[in-house]
Amino acid sequence: MTMRDAFVTSAEEVLTDPRSVLVLADISAAAFAPAAARHPDRVVNVGIREQLMIGVAGGLALTGQRPIVHSYAPFLVERAYEQIKLDLDHQGVGAVLVSIGASYDRAAAGRTHLAPADVSLIDTLDGWTVHVPGHPDEVRPLLRDVVCGTDPAYLRLSTGGNASAYPEAGDLRVVRDAGPGAPLLVAVGPVLDAALHAVADLPVTVAYTHRPRPFDTAGLRALAGGEVILVEPYLAGTSTRVVSDALADRPHRLLALGVGRTELRRYGGPADHDRWHGLDAAGLRRSVDAFLGA
Repeated sequence: MTMRDAFVTSAEEVLTDPRSVLVLADISAAAFAPAAARHPDRVVNVGIREQLMIGVAGGLALTGQRPIVHSYAPFLVERAYEQIKLDLDHQGVGAVLVSIGASYDRAAAGRTHLAPADVSLIDTLDGWTVHVPGHPDEVRPLLRDVVCGTDPAYLRLSTGGNASAYPEAGDLRVVRDAGPGAPLLVAVGPVLDAALHAVADLPVTVAYTHRPRPFDTAGLRALAGGEVILVEPYLAGTSTRVVSDALADRPHRLLALGVGRTELRRYGGPADHDRWHGLDAAGLRRSVDAFLGA
């Protein structure tokens, strides 16, 4: 089961709650056809009109509904950002945005389907929870949790993933402990396995989270020594501000790894882009070695 499959199944479950409404802009409409047949008044497909999709969600939220809004990341966040800012954030209402495509899952479709800056855009708004699951088994509990809430939330799904699921890893979860004072590597979502492989023979503590916002700053302070390595599957440096602020009162060095800002005009596939951005195990190892002086 992919993360997208897990989302479809989980969304059908939460639609039994009459407060939930699924808003689509054609993407995944076929997958939700059975749910639309069972709940014709709570599965709304506005067609290829992403800005309208967010506007409809804002209106539903103002009436007390809990809209779940779904599309590819560049269409959901980048194309409709002004509507997210005005129709949700400015109105003080919450919705659950669920994207697929991640940074470059559909790289072969070209620049229109790449969205490494989506989390950075959401981060310009206040009070959003952002989940970046690293395994399909993390999707269902995360979706149910945010749908049962009232605050705005963004759930970022990917075709990539880790071998193991850590559904409770909103706060930093140590998956490899190198002891007190060791450099700390924080891996967000589906980059965990590559990060673990990259530092397998190095004295580096590795912690995992699928919730970069709000970032677990208390856990970071408890684990961090003098060197912190941040590996995120979206725009490099997205969480630099949060990590630096959390450690502002102590000496530290920070290496922020992620998707680069230079546009890669070669399509390829997700694995190619991982390699080109240095997010595969070999690329991460080169960056970590240079940072630690190995």
